[in-house]
Parts: sequence; C-alpha cells; structure tokens
Amino acid sequence: MPKIVDHEERRRRLVEAVWALAVRGGLEQVTLRKVADEAGVSMGHVQHYYSSMQALIRDALDRAVRAVHTTIENAVRTADTTSPEAVLRACLHALVRPDEESMRLMRFSLAAAGRAVSDPTTANVLAPGDEELLTFTAGLIAATRQDRGGRPHGAERTDADICWSLATSLGVDVALGYRAPDAAGHMLDHHIDQVLGAEQSKATT
Repeated sequence: MPKIVDHEERRRRLVEAVWALAVRGGLEQVTLRKVADEAGVSMGHVQHYYSSMQALIRDALDRAVRAVHTTIENAVRTADTTSPEAVLRACLHALVRPDEESMRLMRFSLAAAGRAVSDPTTANVLAPGDEELLTFTAGLIAATRQDRGGRPHGAERTDADICWSLATSLGVDVALGYRAPDAAGHMLDHHIDQVLGAEQSKATT
C-alpha cells in the first residue's frame, strides 16, 4: 500500500521553521538551508515544495496573517454570548492575551515588518485594515451603542480601525515584554469604554 503523504503538514512544518528562525534572527537571516536544518529535512525536501526563498517567505507571511485571523475568530466563537459588546471585547483582546502561539505570530510579524520597508509584496501582506474585519467590528460598535441607549455616530468604521490599531500595538508591546498582558488588557478596555460611550442608565444619573 503506498504511503499517504500529508503535503499540507509538510508545508506547515517548513513555514513554522521560517517563523522560528525569523523570531530568533530576523527575516533577512532566513535561508533555504537554515529552514531545512530547522525543520530537520533535506534541501531537496524544501525545494520540492518551494521553488525559491521568496515563495517560502510569502507563504509564511500569508499563513501568519490567516493564523491571526483564526485566533480572532476562535475568540468570537468561545465568547459564547449574543452580546455585541462581549464579542467586541473578546475579539480585540485576542491580540493581547498571553497565548504563546499568538505571541510567536506577533513576533514573526515584527520580524517581517523590517522587510516590508523595501519589499512591496511583504508590505501588501502585512497591510492593516482587513475590510471584512473592520466591517464586522463597526457593526459590533454600532449595535453596542444602541444597546447602551445611544445611537450610531456614523464613524463606527473609523472607530473600528482605531480599536484594531491599538490592539495590535498593545499586542506588540506584550510580545516584546514591554507591557504585561493584564496592563495591556486594562488599557484596551479603557479605550473600548471611551468608544462605546456611557450606558443610558449611567448617563441619566
């Protein structure tokens, strides 16, 4: 019986080697030989799946971005609530929670950011402002404002963009050890409170 080869698993293993090498020494130091050594495979194995270093780096970047989106989606699902405010806080906090996988992806993104300065392809992959995510978040902000007795301001999309920019920045601080996760979460909640405005019951007291 022929051996069943999991090609997706092999690609994932090579991508994870890129992530690990980039976090330790920067993306510019990553080579096909180092990836092979890190993954414990031959150069021929790497070249079978990726024709060039550029193709491997691109896939590593794409997968990192998708992994971060998956982290956010999982946070929304596990929130186990129909409250738009609870969902909003859960998905934003996904970037500042002390989860090792999230921290590794954040550190890799930082390593890739240096390459983005001179590489338009990398810059496009890392560009902020995912349209679907911003639309989803803007909807949560508008719904929460209504739940609190207020009205949508008409600038929910801008507010959503700012929220994600702050969450990403705080996630970077946590990943680099500049800020404790609890402190980052407290700051993020403070900003969310400012964005959402006072609840009707509080506003009338």
